[in-house]
Amino acid sequence: MTGKIANPMADRLRALLAKDELVRMPCCFDALSAKLIERAGFDLTFLSGFGASASRLGAPDTGLMSYGEVLDQARNAMQPISIPLIADGDTGYGNPMNVLRTVTGFARAGCAAVMIEDQIAPKRCGHTEGKMVVGRSEAIERIHAAVEASASHDIVILARTDARRDHGLDEALARAEAFAAIGAEIIFIEEPYSIEEMVCICNSIRGVHMANMLEGGQTPILPPDELAEIGFSIAAYPLTLLSAAMKAMNTVLEELAAGRSTQDHLLDFADLREQIGFDDYHQNAIKLSDRLG
Repeated sequence: MTGKIANPMADRLRALLAKDELVRMPCCFDALSAKLIERAGFDLTFLSGFGASASRLGAPDTGLMSYGEVLDQARNAMQPISIPLIADGDTGYGNPMNVLRTVTGFARAGCAAVMIEDQIAPKRCGHTEGKMVVGRSEAIERIHAAVEASASHDIVILARTDARRDHGLDEALARAEAFAAIGAEIIFIEEPYSIEEMVCICNSIRGVHMANMLEGGQTPILPPDELAEIGFSIAAYPLTLLSAAMKAMNTVLEELAAGRSTQDHLLDFADLREQIGFDDYHQNAIKLSDRLG
């Protein structure tokens, strides 16, 4: 191999972050949710492992999805969009050689970035019970392997640590600092418990930081301007769309079960067709027919 294989989406993500403005990032869980995110004007999305597992398997994010399933879900989510997508690579699915394969696979698929974390497999959602992390040396080995993979197949490495809960903020900071020194371009310390901790994270480690704005989680939910002032570059909203969609579906199902009309809860059929892409499809079909005819 003579050089690094280029990745236009990784370049677009870096350019987006170089603007030095907070990037609001609603997270998707399938192709339709990704499409709606871009349609709403957002510049970046993230394939939530929680959401993908719920959507694809109807099961919790507890390591049940395989590498192949997550990669397939990422490919599907990227099909209808032109904005960068970050993939959730979990723990890398094994030892450092598995991490190499995982990161390379997401890079080849065209993901802008991949997140690798330091939880013990099977991993858990960052704000649920039962999660544990590997030792610091093993965590660092994972990020070393991820950065090594990105040296040949370009992709942004997002390094995550969940050490805050059981090992304290100092250990989480030590891991994050090591990840940044290795070459991780985005740092994510999961589950800070206060605004003071969020400030400490951004002040202690130079670089690009991501905040997880999980409604109902342990981390304070702050408006974008406050996150930017603290020093965060990305604000992730991991379950906002999934939760809203499930609430809406449950409401409609209750109406149907009670024999009541659901009309007030539905999109206009013309809007539904347009948002899914029927109008574009028919316009493109006419243009193609004219060229071929």
